[in-house]
Amino acid sequence: MTGTNQETTGSGPGGYAADRLRLLQQQTLTGPPLRAALARLTDGWLAALLGHAQDVALVAVGGYGRGELSPRSDLDLLLLHRESAGADRVAAVADRLWYPVWDLGLALDHSVRTPAQVRKVAAGDLKVHLGLLDARHLAGDAELTAEVRAAAYRDWRAQAPARLPELRESCAERAGRQGELRFLLEPDLKEARGGLRDATALRAVAASWLADAPRQGLEEARALLLDTRDALHLTTGRATDRLTLQEQDQVADRLGLPDADALLRRVYQAAHTVGYASDVTWREVGRVLRSRSARPRLRRVLGGRGGRGGFVEPERTPLADGVVEQDGEAVLARTARPERDPVLPLRAAAAAARAGLPLSTHAVRRLAAAGPLPVPWPPEAREQLLTLLGAGEHTVAAWEALEAEGIISRLLPEWERVRCRPQRNAVHRWTVDRHLVETAVRAAALTRRVARPDLLLLAALLHDLGKGWPGDHSVTGAVLAREVAARIGLPEEDARVLAVLVRHHLLLAETATRRDLDDPATVGTVVAAVGRAETLELLHALTEADALATGPAAWSDWRASLVAELVRRAAAVLAGEPAVARAPQAPGPGQLLLAEEARRTGGPALTLGGGELLLAVPDQPGVLPAVAGVLALHRLAVHSAELTGGPVLALRWRVAVEYGELPQAGRLRADLARALEGSLDLAARLAERESARLGRRRGAEPAPPSVTVAEDGSRDATVLEVRAEDAPGLLYRVARALEAAGVRVRSAHVSTLGASVVDAFYVTGPDGAPLAGAEAAEVVAAVRGALK
Repeated sequence: MTGTNQETTGSGPGGYAADRLRLLQQQTLTGPPLRAALARLTDGWLAALLGHAQDVALVAVGGYGRGELSPRSDLDLLLLHRESAGADRVAAVADRLWYPVWDLGLALDHSVRTPAQVRKVAAGDLKVHLGLLDARHLAGDAELTAEVRAAAYRDWRAQAPARLPELRESCAERAGRQGELRFLLEPDLKEARGGLRDATALRAVAASWLADAPRQGLEEARALLLDTRDALHLTTGRATDRLTLQEQDQVADRLGLPDADALLRRVYQAAHTVGYASDVTWREVGRVLRSRSARPRLRRVLGGRGGRGGFVEPERTPLADGVVEQDGEAVLARTARPERDPVLPLRAAAAAARAGLPLSTHAVRRLAAAGPLPVPWPPEAREQLLTLLGAGEHTVAAWEALEAEGIISRLLPEWERVRCRPQRNAVHRWTVDRHLVETAVRAAALTRRVARPDLLLLAALLHDLGKGWPGDHSVTGAVLAREVAARIGLPEEDARVLAVLVRHHLLLAETATRRDLDDPATVGTVVAAVGRAETLELLHALTEADALATGPAAWSDWRASLVAELVRRAAAVLAGEPAVARAPQAPGPGQLLLAEEARRTGGPALTLGGGELLLAVPDQPGVLPAVAGVLALHRLAVHSAELTGGPVLALRWRVAVEYGELPQAGRLRADLARALEGSLDLAARLAERESARLGRRRGAEPAPPSVTVAEDGSRDATVLEVRAEDAPGLLYRVARALEAAGVRVRSAHVSTLGASVVDAFYVTGPDGAPLAGAEAAEVVAAVRGALK
């Protein structure tokens, strides 16, 4: 029996399939009304398929049971039957239901069980038990459905002390696999932490009667995630929960939002609400379960004593003025009056962070009633902010507790623009707001290295504040930093230093990795920006904290050593030493041997080890492109390259293998010789790899490459800066264009950040002088053309 005649059962012409299509194509119903209408339509169709059946009930469970049917959601159905129904009759009923669903191509998650079987399966399968908590009767014997639903709730509440830890462990394991939704560029709306699965878990906790989630904004957040999933289903025509890059603009448009960033920000805010509610709820579950397990022991110790009804007053330990510890949380003292104490929110958060305790939900809600701080802030408020920022890793939880109640945005109105703001750069692990807090956490560990730890912590918190505004975020951020400094009562000179730190927070890392440290202009740029040794010291610590908080790709021993060397040279100039160009380094014994071998054989000679490639090649056209192309073929990423001219070219390259082990030097030498003689077609080989990479690429198209001349980058060379998506053979294409343009490359400095590169090439004309304006423009155009 296929159910072909029943598949069209429905209210309008064409039956259910046509009615469903019309409902999903109309534009008037969206959000919860659309999901409810689709559930009602499906309810009626399934009820008609079941028809009249004794001792049988059709039950919707899970999301369908809640009446929240997304366009491509599974139909989660349970066919209940009594033992008296008979196996043959139950099988016939099941066929009557399942085949029409399959015939329409709808996803079906189904089971056929007696009430006793349901209880047995639920006892061993947490997911089944969770689905039963949302059981809803569709058709048939309503008493049968009510019986199973009531038993599911009785069992859930009776087994809660064992089941809730299991549920919590399940949520944590899933979060470990899927990540945190509000920090993912392609989040799974259902499975990631802070997603729909966590919202369902909170409903289950509430059903246990042991604890409840904070209700403020939670239902709205869950509805927004569901709305986004609906739009995703309708956009893709697939049952998917992953919001991929290539779908985000279309989903945003369907939801009436201006662009993908606006969509991600709303999704992140919803996930933040769900995630914070989860943290608070699971903390409360743990507290309740610990209390229950301790109560019998306490009664035995007290022998039935302990005040009214045996009640024992919980211990309260003072933490700060108006703040005490109770039951492992920071709570407000009984005498605390937030409405009369505007500093209390910062004092409570600082005390909680220093003690490594969470702020209780009730305390945070009371803190939201605190009045506004006077402007400028009183010294205590500023001190408490600095204490909070300097508390290390516990700063994050205390900060986010205040943020959940909108307290941070009231203290720092500029914060609202960066709150949950996405960063479309794979290097960044966090949203802008979380990155700023994480930078403060990293800076707290560096405060012993600087004379003004207060300014370091404030700069860490504010350095990317300009990302919420148009234009260069460093320039805008410096203006905002001055405004914040005035509000919190910093002296004018401190405000100036803070603005300098924010304006130039990228200076050291960018200069060290993209410029020639031996060029006096490089150090001069840093000295002119910072002006004083104390500011340089602060900027060095801020650079490290910022990079560590960005992600593993933003900081390495290599980057750290380059930044430290740049700071050392700038500090020397600030101390009065002259900035002079370093004399060309005399070749070492190894380089001399390589040069002699190259002269003798007429071919390349090289050594590779410790991340350094030393190479000698008889001077001839095409050396730089050939070396770059061969290194790309062998999957060696280039960090820097230095070239020394003469009858034998000497090249020093810093390289790192993309994965696996370093290639054998003999293979590199053989391929380089073939490339120089023309028997190895580098262009074709690299084009094949690029084609394969593009075929695998998912997501939005990258921004077009940028090629510019860095003004005042060097006094004795022209500095070309190339910004592009990282790709196999990118350096080869640039080097080939420079070779064709007839310029000499003195050195190259390669900086790779995630999927992007910023490469700087120090070039001169054949006479060794910097390029004139027209010549430089022609070279820029040639390189830009090679990258298209």
